[in-house]
Amino acid sequence: MLRTVMLLAAGAGLTLGLAACDPYSPGQRAVGGGLLGAGAGAGVAGIAGGNAGTGALIGGAVGAVGGAATTPDRRGY
Repeated sequence: MLRTVMLLAAGAGLTLGLAACDPYSPGQRAVGGGLLGAGAGAGVAGIAGGNAGTGALIGGAVGAVGGAATTPDRRGY
């Protein structure tokens, strides 16, 4: 029971954290892409037997550039 409550509380906290995200901000998209890229790069490098730190740096850089480059245009209302 306690585990279920803790999981629901964690999920609610993450949901509230995402509510503040602006999908039209290149800076926020670059940070998000960089974090995802760093995690993916470290994971792939670790599985492939390479240096996880190097994989994280490369993945983070590629993810940050990709996140900033794919920012959608702000549309008028």
